[in-house]
Amino acid sequence: MKVAVIGLGKAGLPLASVIADSGMDVVGVDISDKRVQNINKGINPIPEEKGLSELIGKYGGSKLKAVNDYKYAAEECNAYIVIVPLFIGENKVPDFSNLKESFKRLAKIIKDHYLVVLETTVPPGTTENLIKPILDKSGKKYFLAYSPERIMTGYSISRYKEFPKVIGGIDKKSGKMAFELYSKFCKKVNLVSDVKTAELIKVAEGVYRDVNIALANELYQVCEKEGIDYYELRKNANHEFCNLHLPGNVGGHCIPVYPWFLINKLDVPLIKKAREINDSMIEYYADKIGIKEGKIAVLGLTYRDNVKELAYTRSIPMINLLQKRGYDVYASDPMYDKNEIEKLGVKFTDRFEEMDGIILMNSCEKYKERLKLIKDRVIDTKGILK
Repeated sequence: MKVAVIGLGKAGLPLASVIADSGMDVVGVDISDKRVQNINKGINPIPEEKGLSELIGKYGGSKLKAVNDYKYAAEECNAYIVIVPLFIGENKVPDFSNLKESFKRLAKIIKDHYLVVLETTVPPGTTENLIKPILDKSGKKYFLAYSPERIMTGYSISRYKEFPKVIGGIDKKSGKMAFELYSKFCKKVNLVSDVKTAELIKVAEGVYRDVNIALANELYQVCEKEGIDYYELRKNANHEFCNLHLPGNVGGHCIPVYPWFLINKLDVPLIKKAREINDSMIEYYADKIGIKEGKIAVLGLTYRDNVKELAYTRSIPMINLLQKRGYDVYASDPMYDKNEIEKLGVKFTDRFEEMDGIILMNSCEKYKERLKLIKDRVIDTKGILK
């Protein structure tokens, strides 16, 4: 079986590389000509992804051939894995345009008895109610399954190789075929009863994290009011039956997004309240600034340390909030240079000692020793200066 991976982004490219590393031939389909060219030259377009450069250098252009032509994939492959991004807008409603377009193009080239697997994290019911009707228009007899990506950017290679994969088929035959495919390149594969179960499993993981971070944020605020060190409390409270999370901001493609898949269609007050609590933390930290005006630096712009990505980061809303309150706002991040930061509409600074206040949004280990010298001016959302 030869596999096509449609979407060579931060999830799809590591997946295609892991499949190639298992000994299988892979065709990767992506709309970016530059990305396709680089991959075929053995150049990794996601250098911050651990282990990926080695695999791209080894297989790019050979066992992993990148193309931007769906027809080429149709001629070469009999299994398709689709992993294109699904975003939510300001109204918190998913934008399915990328998925729809990918499957419409796939429906034009699919052949009888081909296997199609969706990996993009989606609201429960999407595979059956949105994807299947699009593929049905092909008139072909195909097999359809869902297997959510369960990666963590920066550690995707190890996650695909070591973390259990969940698979659900639109029917038993589809589930069995997908199980057999993934078993060739994943260490552990769990076949569940159907696609909707597999879809909700992934969403539930994100919701679990979001709700527990909200609990940590609320307990963190309780500790501050009671004069207690939350980090000491957490260290001594955690055991086999208690897992208090770290408090802080919640950003990225996953945790702040997936709860909306349920909030939008169901009565889930706990999940909704957790979203409100986590989103409100920027106001909580901003309220801790002890002055009404002056120079304030926001340090750490990415949604997570060591990942050059601004997707749903809370740092940009924090900057906007501070500017709205009248502060003279500056920013810095170890992964962004001066020009990149200024393009975001905020002034750059690396002169932290000249700031009247600093909000540390990420760990920013590079800045740690300098910040210790002025920690009385630092609002440490990560607890790293203790």
